[in-house]
Amino acid sequence: MTRSKKIRIIIAIICISFIQGLQHSVTPILGSIQSAHPDVKVSLIQMLVSGPGLAAMVMALVSGVLVTKISKKKLLLMAAALAFIVGFLPMVSDSFMLLFVCRLVYGLSLGLAMCLNSAVVADFFEGNERVQVMGIQAASVGAGMMIISAVAGALGAANYKTAYWINLIALICFILLLVCLPDTGKVKTDKNNRITLNKEVWVLSVNGLFFFMFLITFTTNIAMHLSGRIAGNTRLTGLLTAAFSLIQIVAGFILGAFTKICRKLTMSAALLSFAIGALLLVLFPGSFPWLFAGALFCGFCQGVMMPTGMVKVTNAVNPVSAAMASAMFSCAVSLGSFISPVVMNGASKLIFHDETTGHVFLLGGAGMLILSVLTGLWNCRKKNIAEM
Repeated sequence: MTRSKKIRIIIAIICISFIQGLQHSVTPILGSIQSAHPDVKVSLIQMLVSGPGLAAMVMALVSGVLVTKISKKKLLLMAAALAFIVGFLPMVSDSFMLLFVCRLVYGLSLGLAMCLNSAVVADFFEGNERVQVMGIQAASVGAGMMIISAVAGALGAANYKTAYWINLIALICFILLLVCLPDTGKVKTDKNNRITLNKEVWVLSVNGLFFFMFLITFTTNIAMHLSGRIAGNTRLTGLLTAAFSLIQIVAGFILGAFTKICRKLTMSAALLSFAIGALLLVLFPGSFPWLFAGALFCGFCQGVMMPTGMVKVTNAVNPVSAAMASAMFSCAVSLGSFISPVVMNGASKLIFHDETTGHVFLLGGAGMLILSVLTGLWNCRKKNIAEM
């Protein structure tokens, strides 16, 4: 493969990541949306971020089969177009239900992007180069979240509906995907190359479900967590979300080196990072510097965990099954995202008899700590496990 072709493919991968990043386009304005719709339950407001995970979960599973009917390029072009359309529809009305439905429909785009992004990497890159490009993919997800969150926060400072203009990114991604991504056609299967999954994929998928159920508590709660003088500041919320995303860029670029240092404990170290970040958020809700540090620790977790998980599931199966393995992991992650507000808020009320953001972060951090230990034990007990 020529260098110019590799660059074009990497540009396409970055575009897919930006489509994923649109999941967080409403994160900085959740507080403003809540103020505009005071009769709507907090859990429903939070589901504007986590809700797309429901449709994404279904689409991720379906996409594993769709790639045998429709090419990945065509599916991704459909994802970009749909994200653009539903991103602007809420501007025509103040209806919360319209916004909620549009966010759920956007989940179809999210599911395709999450699943096929890793499948595209697996199509064109192998070995250490696959790990490096997967790191770039993770970095671009972080970059997309950072840019989208920061710009959306700035746009929505005066009027939250102005933040919807950030969805122009989907149109730009559509054009670049059309130009840069080669069309490899439909995935071909036969009796010797069937789509199959193994125990490794299932274990990683369960891990991904709990990982994201705890992780997304950051984006669903940070806008309402600020206290003291900084309470309700959408610009600061946007900056914290941007920091959460920024560190993912760094994590993506150093993924190879970080993996060489931590080896089998790479995933455990990442999960521990969130536990540290969540503790800082709980202890210092009114201090922006400490909140910023907490956002960095939490973001680093996602920046390492997502590409590492995707590399592991695609390496665990044959090439024909790569899309389905990615779909299974993406589905689990999306399910964790969707159930997070209900489960975490419910657990907070059950244990602490109150639904507060501080209690949710505390539970999320504790959950990540337990998951870190279990993941480390699972990886270390397998003598023949790959180092990545």
